[in-house]
Amino acid sequence: MNTREWALIAFTILNQMAVGSFLVLGIVHAYAMRKKGMQQADQLSDMALVSIVPVVGLALIASLFHLGNPINAPRAIANLGTSWLSREILLDLIFAALALVFAFMQWRKIGSFSLRNIIAWIAAIEGLGLIYVMSNAYMLETEPSWNTLATPATFYATAFLLGSLAMGAAFVANYAYVQKHNPGCASEQCELMRDAVRGISISTLVFLGVEFVTLPLYLATLSSAGQAAQSSLLLTIGPFSTVFVLRLVLGFLGAGVFGIFLYRNAASAGHEKTLGYLVYAAFALVLVAEVLGRFLFYATRVRIGI
Repeated sequence: MNTREWALIAFTILNQMAVGSFLVLGIVHAYAMRKKGMQQADQLSDMALVSIVPVVGLALIASLFHLGNPINAPRAIANLGTSWLSREILLDLIFAALALVFAFMQWRKIGSFSLRNIIAWIAAIEGLGLIYVMSNAYMLETEPSWNTLATPATFYATAFLLGSLAMGAAFVANYAYVQKHNPGCASEQCELMRDAVRGISISTLVFLGVEFVTLPLYLATLSSAGQAAQSSLLLTIGPFSTVFVLRLVLGFLGAGVFGIFLYRNAASAGHEKTLGYLVYAAFALVLVAEVLGRFLFYATRVRIGI
């Protein structure tokens, strides 16, 4: 694979993780506010929001290399009427701008809660639109292995798998910080953190199921399609079979096995340290699995025509 394709792996995964993280954070914040009030909800989520901003920034940097030549960036949005790539770049810039504006307003408590909430949900919905446009940029007739419903399904699954576990890791890290610097409210933050991680563990199991249902259907589609699609299938189960199996194993361990242990350890107090190790390990395993999956996405493509 060339440098541009590695940039595409970084661009797509980072953007999808940022969108998923933003959505998960919004849902958890709303839950925490109803259960413990705005102050406790902000204390849970404001530090977690810090982890999303670098991801958004890295995704923007990767987008420059995604274009092949960074100098061509201003021209990339010139064909909005006909090009999914142009729409993808535009929506990426809009999502990044909205996410950064919201983060600044939330940290500095600028404007009312309602205004900040509106901006957050506009950013989240726009992020979902970004993933839709991103998937359509790959669903080309000349790329049979990409031109299936598995592309949007796996892109959304990646967003919620990585976004959920990234926020789980952020909530655990935030609780450790709170416990060290402000132990007076640590018990309430502990309860919110455990509730969040328990919900996240369920989310990871659900979206792991989506990936494991989509995958055999995708392989079956390739086997019954044309010669190019069948060539992609042979690459997947042939030269890249080790990568394929490793991707499945790591995903199952991180989102499945570790997801179950996360749920069990988050059910009651006293397991916070173990919970931290588990969520960090689960995130690392799933991140590697998703990178391997995206590597296969590009490495096994067989184009029709020139």
